Amino acid sequence: MDKVLVEIYVPASSQTFDVFVPIESKIHEVVHLVSNTMTELSQGYYRSTKDTVLCERDTGIILDINATAEEIGLINGSKLMLV
Repeated sequence: MDKVLVEIYVPASSQTFDVFVPIESKIHEVVHLVSNTMTELSQGYYRSTKDTVLCERDTGIILDINATAEEIGLINGSKLMLV
């Protein structure tokens, strides 16, 4: 399974994490996995909800949860934000 290394910023904790994302995974699967992990890593500053979204860090554009990471165009070094 091919993966890309992306940087995810979590504003609630003001922390940035490097995460490997499988390119074949749908974004909704990535959001679920990443948000649960960030809840643990942020020591309680971030809490996952059903409304959690991933967006491009620079533009704020919300990623389509029904597309795959490859379809979105994620590459190594992509910068995302989890809100």
